[in-house]
Amino acid sequence: MAWDRIRGQDAARDAVLGAAARGRLGQSYLLVGPDGVGKRLFARELAKALLCENPPGALTACDRCPACAQVAAESHPDVLFLRTPDDKLELPVELMRTFCARFALKPTRGGRKIGIVETADDFNDESANSFLKTLEEPPPGGLLLLIGTGTDRQLPTILSRCQLVRFAALSHADLCAVLAANGVEDAAKRDRLARLGAGSAARALALDDDAIWELRQKLVDGLTGPRPAFQPLAEMWTEYLDDAGKDKGAEQRARASLVLQFLIEVVGRALKFAHGANVPVPDAAEAARLRAFAERTGPDALLDLLDRCVEADRHIERRVQLALVVDSVVEQFTRRA
Repeated sequence: MAWDRIRGQDAARDAVLGAAARGRLGQSYLLVGPDGVGKRLFARELAKALLCENPPGALTACDRCPACAQVAAESHPDVLFLRTPDDKLELPVELMRTFCARFALKPTRGGRKIGIVETADDFNDESANSFLKTLEEPPPGGLLLLIGTGTDRQLPTILSRCQLVRFAALSHADLCAVLAANGVEDAAKRDRLARLGAGSAARALALDDDAIWELRQKLVDGLTGPRPAFQPLAEMWTEYLDDAGKDKGAEQRARASLVLQFLIEVVGRALKFAHGANVPVPDAAEAARLRAFAERTGPDALLDLLDRCVEADRHIERRVQLALVVDSVVEQFTRRA
C-alpha cells in the first residue's frame, strides 16, 4: 500500500485519514516537522489518494492509474505545487498570486483541487497577505497543504487559518528501514548512516556518498590541525558545494548543512575530551587528533566554535549566501589556531 512508504508518522497519518473517514477533512493543513521526515511524501500520497481513479480502499491510492502517475510527476492539472525559487530567499508575491489564481479555477477532473505549498517557511508579509483570502475561503472541493519546519517560522495569520499536523523525527529503526529500501545493503553501514542522520531520512540517504566522507576526512584533518590554512580549506568545501550544480540551490544547501553536521559532531567530541570525558571514536587516529585539538583550543573556545557551527546551520536554513557561511566557519577555526 502507498501509505506504507511513509514510516514513523502514524500519528500524522491517523489524524488526517481519521478526519477524512469521519467526513471532516479540513480545507487547510499545515504539516510541520524536521526536514526529511516525510512531509512532502505525505502531501503527495494524500493528493494521490484523493484523486486516484481506481482506489483499492478508502483514501488509498493504487499507484498505477494515470491520476496517480500525474501527481507523482507533478503534472496533474488539479494538483498545484508552489515552492520558493532557488535564487530567492523568500516566496515571491508574484508566484503566490499566480498560484491563488490557478487554485480558484474549477477542477479539470472530478470535484477536487489540491494545492501544495512546499516552502511555507519562506512566506514574507506580502506573499502571506496575498494568500490569506484563498486560505480563508478555498474554492469548493479545494484542499491546501502547507509544509514547514515549525510553528515558530510561520506568521500568526497563517497559523490561525490552518489545522496543524506535526511530524516527528524518525527513529533509528525507521531510518535503517528507509536506507535498506533505498539499496543500502550493509547493516553496519545502515547503522552508521542512521545514527548520523539525526532523525532525517533525507540526511541519512545523502550521507551514503563516498565524496562527502572523503571531504569530511580532509576538512577534519585540516581544521583541527595545528595550522589550518584558510584558503585551501574554504576552496575544498566550496568545490564540493559547486559539484551539486550551479542551478541546484537546494542541493547545495543540503550539502553545506551535511558538512556542518560533521563539524558539529567533531567539535562536540573535542569538547567532551576537553572536559575529561571518555568518548568512543571509531578511528583511533582521529581520536588522538581531537584530543590534541581540544588541548590546544580549550573548552571555552570549543563551546564558542560549536555555537558558531550551529548558528551557521541556521543561516543555511534562512538561505544566507553559502560562500559567506563557508568563509565564516573556516575563519573561526583558523583564527583560533
